[in-house]
Amino acid sequence: MDRRQVDAEFSEFAAASHSRLRSTAYLLCGDWDRASDHAQEGLIRVYVAWPRLVRRGGELAYARKAVVSAFLDASRKRSSTERPREPDIELASGEDVAAQVSDRAALMAALARLPERQRACVVLRYFEDLDVRETAAALRCSEGTVKSQSSRALASLRSMFESASRDELAVIGERNLPW
Repeated sequence: MDRRQVDAEFSEFAAASHSRLRSTAYLLCGDWDRASDHAQEGLIRVYVAWPRLVRRGGELAYARKAVVSAFLDASRKRSSTERPREPDIELASGEDVAAQVSDRAALMAALARLPERQRACVVLRYFEDLDVRETAAALRCSEGTVKSQSSRALASLRSMFESASRDELAVIGERNLPW
């Protein structure tokens, strides 16, 4: 297979999967710009491994794992000089439904309060709809770790939602978001 054909196949894959990978990254980090960076980094890692991936299959699973790894790597490397910025208010949805906005803000605030590994487990298991085995593969850990991290994360989320209203969570989250 010549290089142009490999590049064309990768370009087609990247175009088809970028939006989903970026959404996954957003759920992990809570910022669309950083999500774009994580998705891009993940796709770079996929490109490097592309010839091997095409022979063995599993391109999307590898890409998802690469995006999660990029997120986890970035959270470990965060420089003390980096400062979170305000969310981009220019990105407005077509609908202005206050309850959906409040629920989403509460969920993002609650997710932000989870440790990175627990957040990654929740996002992969319940937003990406991966099973325990696939999640363990994406996070490079055991299935037991995924189960225990998911269980702890869900217990923490339950506790957060039981102890405060959605509006309180959203307000608390705006002040304390790590991103």
